[in-house]
Amino acid sequence: MELVIGLVLAAIVSIVAFVAGYIVQKNFTSAQIKAQAAEAQKQLAEAEARAKDIILRAKDESLKYRDEAEAEIKKKRSDLQREDERLRHRRESVDRRQEMLEGRERKLEKKEKELDRIRESLEANEAKQLQELQRITGLSTEDAKVLLLQRVEKETRQDAARLIREIEHQAREDGEQRAREIITTAIERIASDQVAETTVSLVALPNDEMKGRIIGRQGRNIRAIEVATGVDLVVDDTPEAVILSSHNPVRREVARLALNRLISDGRIHPGRIEKIVEKAEEEVNADILEAGEQAALEVGVTGLHPEIIQLLGQLKFRTSYGQNVLAHSIETAYLAGMMAAELKADVQSVKTGALLHDIGKAVTHEVGGAHAQIGAEYARKYGMSNAVANMIAAHHGEDEAQSLEAVLVLAADAISGARPGARRESLEQYLKRVEALEQMANAFPGVQQSYAIQAGREIRIIVKPEEIDDLGAINLCKQIARKVEDNLEYPGQIKVTVIRETRAINHAR
Repeated sequence: MELVIGLVLAAIVSIVAFVAGYIVQKNFTSAQIKAQAAEAQKQLAEAEARAKDIILRAKDESLKYRDEAEAEIKKKRSDLQREDERLRHRRESVDRRQEMLEGRERKLEKKEKELDRIRESLEANEAKQLQELQRITGLSTEDAKVLLLQRVEKETRQDAARLIREIEHQAREDGEQRAREIITTAIERIASDQVAETTVSLVALPNDEMKGRIIGRQGRNIRAIEVATGVDLVVDDTPEAVILSSHNPVRREVARLALNRLISDGRIHPGRIEKIVEKAEEEVNADILEAGEQAALEVGVTGLHPEIIQLLGQLKFRTSYGQNVLAHSIETAYLAGMMAAELKADVQSVKTGALLHDIGKAVTHEVGGAHAQIGAEYARKYGMSNAVANMIAAHHGEDEAQSLEAVLVLAADAISGARPGARRESLEQYLKRVEALEQMANAFPGVQQSYAIQAGREIRIIVKPEEIDDLGAINLCKQIARKVEDNLEYPGQIKVTVIRETRAINHAR
C-alpha cells in the first residue's frame, strides 16, 4: 500500500515537476523571442540606416561619374571640332594647290604648243638652209657628213696625240723622279772593283831558257800541259813570257797555277805535270767553292744548293765587257735589295734572284742557249722557287717578268752594267752598233734622217712632217724602240727620240 501510495505520490510529483518545467520553459522562450525580436528590430533599423547611407554614397558617386563623363564628352567634342577645323583648312589648301597645278598644267600645255610651233618652224628653216647650203656648196648630205667626220677625226687625232704626249711627259717626269731617287740611293752605296776582260793569261818566266824546258824534248812537255789542262800554250817571241789561251776561264786558271808551280819547282816532265795539274784543279775548285760561299754570305742569301754555290763561284773567273761577273752579280744583288726595300718588295727573294741571275754564264760553254734560260733551268733543277727562276729568265727580256721582284732584278742588272766605268766596249763593236742603230731607224717609212749620239746611248730620228703626223710620230718612236730591243744587244738602255717639225721660210726683199 505504502508502495502504491509511494508510486502514486512519485507519479504526482513527476507530473507536477513536468508541468512546472513546461511552464518555466514556455516563459523563458517568450522572453528570448522578445529579446531576439528587439534585437532584430534594432539590426533592421541599423540596416536601414546603412542602406540609406549606401544609397546616398552611390548617388554621390553616380553624380561624380556623370560629371566626369560629361567633362570627357565635352573635351572629345572640342577635339573633334578642332580636328574638323584642321581638316577643313587642309581641304581648302589642297583645293588651292589643285587649282594652281591645273593652272600650271594649262600654261605648260600652252608652252608645249608654242614649242611645237617653234620646232616646226625651225625644222622648216633648217630644211630651207640645208637646201640652200647644198645648192651653194654642191655637196649632198652624205658628202657633207664625210667631210665633217674627216675634220673631226683629224682634230681628234691631234687632240689625242697632244693628250698622249702630256700624259707620257707627266708619267715620265713622275716616274723618273721617283726612280732617280731610288737608284741614286742604291748606287751611292755600291762600289766594286772591275777587272779587264780577256781570254788569255800571261805567265812570266824567269828567263827565256825556261821556254825550252816548257816545250820539252820534241814538244812532249807542252803537249802534256795542253792535254792535262785543255788550254792552248803559246810560246812565241814575247820575252820571258808564255801565253795561255782558252775560252774557259776556269781551265785557264788551272793551267796558270800549274805552270807557275812547275816553273818554281823546276822539274818539268809529263808525270810531274799531271800531278801538279791535279793539285791545281783541287785548289781552283776549293777557291771556286769559297768564292761562291763568300758571295752568298756577303749578300745574305742562305740555303743554296752546293751545285748552285759551285756555279756561282765559277763566275769569279768570268768577265763581261771588262766587268767581273761575280762582282757584277754581288753588286746587282745589293742594288736590287735596296730598291726592293724602298718599294716594300720581297728583299730576300730579290737578292737571291739578283745574285744568281748570271749563273748560266758559268755553263754556256758546255750547254747551248741563252745564259738567262740556262740559269733559270739550273735554278729550278736545284730547288729554287719559280719566282726566283723567273727573275733569272726575265733579266734580259727572254721571258716576261711575272713580279715586281723580277723587274727590279732586270733594272739592277742594267744599272750595274750601264753605270760609268763598269764595262768597256771595243771600238769595232761600238761602230757596228752605232751603224746598226742608224740603219734600223732609216728603214722605217717617213724617216728623213737619223743620228746615233751620246756613244750610242741615244738615237734621234727626224721624220718628214708631210708623211707622219704627231700621233704617227709617237707610234714610230715605239716601233723603233721595240725593234732595237728585239734585234740589238747592248749594255744599259738606248733612248729613242723622234722629231717632227714644220718650217716655213720666206725672204723679205
